[in-house]
Amino acid sequence: MSDEVLENSSGVAVLDRIFALLAAFGAEDERLTLSELSRRTGLYKSTVLRLLGALEHGGFIRKLDDGAYAVGPEPMRLAAIYQRSFRIESIVEPLLEELSKSLSETASFYLRIGDKRLVLSRVEPARALRVSIRVGEEFDVHRGASGKVLLAFGPGEGGDPEVRARLWATSYGERDPETASASVPVFGALGELKGALTVSGPLSRLGQPAAMSAAVLDLLHTARRATIAFGGNPARYTATIDAVMRQPAG
Repeated sequence: MSDEVLENSSGVAVLDRIFALLAAFGAEDERLTLSELSRRTGLYKSTVLRLLGALEHGGFIRKLDDGAYAVGPEPMRLAAIYQRSFRIESIVEPLLEELSKSLSETASFYLRIGDKRLVLSRVEPARALRVSIRVGEEFDVHRGASGKVLLAFGPGEGGDPEVRARLWATSYGERDPETASASVPVFGALGELKGALTVSGPLSRLGQPAAMSAAVLDLLHTARRATIAFGGNPARYTATIDAVMRQPAG
């Protein structure tokens, strides 16, 4: 069945094709020709042209003087509404709950603020012997597993290239001589660092190779889910997860 027939027979099919046209624009695409849009979507040029007209009328697409097409202003308006209503914690906190329950250790999410790393959110286990930190608390970004991640994947130079290559960091008694921690990055839609997902526990417990390896693997799977929720690329974690499964991180 041709796409024109589907277009006429199903409103859902029309929406699918509209979404396909918008999705055809990649992060680096400032403009696309009619031919390129047809090639990327697999739709006939006549169909693409009709849909582009509707999108242009709604402000989602704009036609340039040379006949090419670019994204219009309407997505920016919707993005602004989304950003106002969106809180990082709404994605992170349920995942921290799962991490803490799975590993029975403190799970937290850090952001970098200058030369500090700030606890944006945290969940502590019920067990008596645990690492206790407070939301809003700040630590030196140059100490601890989360600091290594924030330095390695944040803007500027100075991060550890080994951490960038393997996608995780550990700490054994760096900030607190009795604490061990592991941390991994979470990425956004443009590949930017959203923050450091971290597990911390007593050195006597989390510092054991098997426990640390389990923590790193659990963190990587959780960071992958968080990255998907932020619109990022989950494939970035695949090789690292496979590597940790073959050779434990402890």
